[in-house]
Amino acid sequence: MSEPIPPRPARSEASVGVVQALVAYGLWGLMPLLFAAMAPAAAFEIVSWRIVFGLVFCAVAILATRSWLRTRSLLVQPRVMGVMGVAAGLILVNWTVYVLATTTGHTVEAALGYFINPLVTIALGVLVLRERLRPLQWTAVGISVLAVVVIAVGYGQMPWIALVLAFSFGSYGLVKKRVGGTVDALSGLTIETVWLLPLAVGTLVVLGVTGLGGGVTFTSEGWPHALVTVLTGPATAVPLLLFASSARRVSLSTLGLTQYLAPVMQLLVGVLVQHEPMSASRWIGFGIVWLALVVLTVDSFTAARRGARRDVVPEPA
Repeated sequence: MSEPIPPRPARSEASVGVVQALVAYGLWGLMPLLFAAMAPAAAFEIVSWRIVFGLVFCAVAILATRSWLRTRSLLVQPRVMGVMGVAAGLILVNWTVYVLATTTGHTVEAALGYFINPLVTIALGVLVLRERLRPLQWTAVGISVLAVVVIAVGYGQMPWIALVLAFSFGSYGLVKKRVGGTVDALSGLTIETVWLLPLAVGTLVVLGVTGLGGGVTFTSEGWPHALVTVLTGPATAVPLLLFASSARRVSLSTLGLTQYLAPVMQLLVGVLVQHEPMSASRWIGFGIVWLALVVLTVDSFTAARRGARRDVVPEPA
């Protein structure tokens, strides 16, 4: 009699989390191509439709997952709504500047913003939360400041796009941290888009009536253009939901490594697809940023290993 075939081992939670993180950051890295495909739509129209169809997608997802009661309970909490309103304002700044950058030939500078975002997050932790940094963290922050100076000298001006993206997203994360244990990813994105919906609708009305920035192109450029515009909804929500799910499955150090995939892809899109120039000062500045990130990564792994050793309980003799 043949032996029963053992069941196939289930994929570990950690490996699932890594795949989710890679897909999320990969989608974020390809976002400039989606915005380019929406031409001739201008940045303010793109951001407005992103809010509208993002909310539609969230509503469908809430119905599909039967999580309406949880979301509704958050909508009646003034403190949560206030914090999420601040988060909505910050993410609106981030989205608008990012879309403006990637549709006007500044994708490389946008990529720089997301490369320095982890370093800005650390700096905000010191300035706002009074966190104490380890020596290597101070070193990484100092190197990143040097990088910004080098790039600014090469540009002849401060890299404002990169700095606004880094600080707006870093501040967004800081605000979301205050309600992180209360608000899940889907409910959070839903509330944020609810806050932004009146502004988005108002912007579309103004664009349609005045024709500013080319007006509203959703119905005037054929069904492929309309389909791509609708896809901004899931393109906004899906990576965020994958990221949130991944964050519950993998360590912070692993998640920190995968986050560099998005700006790497954005840099490649800017240089290879959109043919943006890369001067010597840009390459030097990016190289210094990457050095800072290497220092930060080494520090993260070292701290994680020390923490793991402290958590080990010796077995009884």
